[in-house]
Amino acid sequence: MRAPPLRPRGAAISIIDPLLESATEHHRSGNLPEARRLYARFLAANPDHHLALFRSGLLELQDRRLDASLGSLRKAALAAPDNARYQFGLGQVLDALQRWNEAADAYRRALTNDPASHEAHIALGVALQRSGRPAQAAAAYRAALALEAEDPVTLGNLGTALREMGDVDEAIRVLERAAALDPRTASHAVNLGVALNQRRDFSAAASTLRAVLDREPRNPDAAFNLGNALRGLGRAREAAAYLRLAADSRPGYADALNNLGNAHKELGDFASAMSAFEEALRARPDLVAALNNAGCLLRTLGRSEEAEEMLRRGLAIDPRHPALHDNLGNVLKDAGDLDEAIACFRRSLDIDPSNPVTHGNLAYALCFESTRPEPVRAECERWSARFAAPARRLAEDTARDLSADRRLNVGYVSADFRDHCQTLFTLPLLSRHDHHRFRIVCYSGVERPDAHTERIRAHADTWREVRALDDDALSRLIRDDGIDVLVDLAMHMSNGRPLVFARKPAPVQIAWLAYPGTTGMDAMDYRLSDPRLDPDGFDDHYAERTLRLPDSFWCYDPLTDALPVGALPALELGHLTLGCLNNPCKLTDRTLELWRGVMRALPTARLLLMVPEGPPRRRLTERLAARGIDPPRVDFVSFRPRAEYLRTYGRIDFALDTFPYNGHTTSLDALWMGVPIVTRVGETCVGRGGLSQLHQLGLSELAARSDEAFVDIASALAADLPSLAALRGSLRARLERSALMDAARFARNIENAYRDAWMRYTRATRPSRGVSD
Repeated sequence: MRAPPLRPRGAAISIIDPLLESATEHHRSGNLPEARRLYARFLAANPDHHLALFRSGLLELQDRRLDASLGSLRKAALAAPDNARYQFGLGQVLDALQRWNEAADAYRRALTNDPASHEAHIALGVALQRSGRPAQAAAAYRAALALEAEDPVTLGNLGTALREMGDVDEAIRVLERAAALDPRTASHAVNLGVALNQRRDFSAAASTLRAVLDREPRNPDAAFNLGNALRGLGRAREAAAYLRLAADSRPGYADALNNLGNAHKELGDFASAMSAFEEALRARPDLVAALNNAGCLLRTLGRSEEAEEMLRRGLAIDPRHPALHDNLGNVLKDAGDLDEAIACFRRSLDIDPSNPVTHGNLAYALCFESTRPEPVRAECERWSARFAAPARRLAEDTARDLSADRRLNVGYVSADFRDHCQTLFTLPLLSRHDHHRFRIVCYSGVERPDAHTERIRAHADTWREVRALDDDALSRLIRDDGIDVLVDLAMHMSNGRPLVFARKPAPVQIAWLAYPGTTGMDAMDYRLSDPRLDPDGFDDHYAERTLRLPDSFWCYDPLTDALPVGALPALELGHLTLGCLNNPCKLTDRTLELWRGVMRALPTARLLLMVPEGPPRRRLTERLAARGIDPPRVDFVSFRPRAEYLRTYGRIDFALDTFPYNGHTTSLDALWMGVPIVTRVGETCVGRGGLSQLHQLGLSELAARSDEAFVDIASALAADLPSLAALRGSLRARLERSALMDAARFARNIENAYRDAWMRYTRATRPSRGVSD
């Protein structure tokens, strides 16, 4: 947005005094020092002369001596309150001082005296827009256009105000008109590109902005916004080049450097990303967006102590920044500080209740501490009422083939078709689907595809890259693909797309895998489970209907070379090592209370945990000590690549499960490496994962129904090392023979569940035939 230019103008009355006339002539010719000297001489003799005050004030404004300018212009405006030019001049110096509310008041007074002042209407709009009132600014610009309908400056300013108001389509129409009227002014086309980016019309934005750069190759704003458009198109490498051009073309361009860091992060070049964030912060140390992004990257790198420090540094600058609270919550959750993490999510929502991701983070975090299902379902249903219900769209099924036995179109939605624990379960299923009976479509939101992505892609009939699509666009694509059964693999976890499912793009929608809980959404028809996770009586824990697979919720493939199962460590070391390699967020106070009994019963045993260095370890050590588990008995390892992580089980004699959220993937990894698990059975599905898995191995006796039984089972294992060694040697074979690794059987079970759900839908949808009389 642009304000009218500053320019000294002739007096409205004749100049009689030669001294004032001479000062004015020097002012007009640009000899400001001499003009200042003469104005000062004249005002010394005539301190209340409003025209001299006004012109002296304009001179000081031109020379950026703003305090002196304000003093003179305020005196002039007070001396002649009906003079529109004086009020306008006062508004301009207040604008320069960024006192925009006062500037707007001055411009309003100018317009009271001169309603036909085109310049004053524009200046009022600029002041209102800068003070965060775009709707009022738009009204001022429209008033200016009523006087000069084809003024490109006013149209350009109106377009930016409309964009800030969220009326993006109208903004684009206005900015297109401004650019057509004044194609030589790059700002109109740049602002048009910004609006097109906001509408997610990234291709059109890129075309518009490239045209600017063709004329002005080093225009930093065009390069910056072109970089943003290319990121939206998923072309991060090209985006990085233009963002670097923007930063080089405007030294200290912190916003461009910040977005450059994001582009490098998307490319997986974390070193360059951190370098860009640091460069942005050197240019602008208080740039909260860069502090937030750097904190998130440090979390990704496992540098939790630095991530926490960076995010808290941002909060010291802006204590009401919702994203900082949200991301700090994720860092604290990772570190096992669950109560403070939940408090962070709640603070973020108090500041900005409109963020579905933060609310989903809260709902997910509650799963780790809730021993009962009701709090989690209630929070998920609050999420659904706030976000899913307003987004609901009914699938358009008028032309759908309702044949019960036809080939079904099944869609899977995930951002984790990659090197991720989810792939341990999706790949066995996708590799065994019956493609004659089911067409498999994968909607991939993967940020950085890898070798696992290609393995999964090979098993899909249709592969869609959807990361750049918003929820509406993805919903339309799913509907256009004719998907019959749509499966969510993420729920409220990172990079999930729950608001796509809220739009109901497919007639049958099913939740599976991320965690066996509830989405809280009416639009989600079913959730997959098994009879151990969800025995009879659990159905009212969920908003969805439960489809119980006959065997297991999971089918597992370790996806790594067959690392050998080592000998029982205790036989060599002379003492037991108990272990838990779960994420620290599962190491709740309830878990530590449970383990205290075991550590007391086995006074020579040691405990091995996987926790990042720094504050997370210090805090956990303090919590363990408070429960009588001496720090010298506890060893730690850091997060590590999968093969090294699996080898860590070679140091563990048997594993202690977490509670109230059991280990799931981690437990199967332990069993694959020959490490049995003692689990505590809870009253939620996430607290029954250990029972479900052990049942498939014929080891239900390792599942405790009470804290006392948990200690007894652990003590019995410790008391018979030969039996424990034998169990270690047989576990992998048991796992391989079980339903937990029978991919063909698992695929048929899931396909039968899909078919049953489809048949229920067709029976409910097919019109009933009337009976003739």
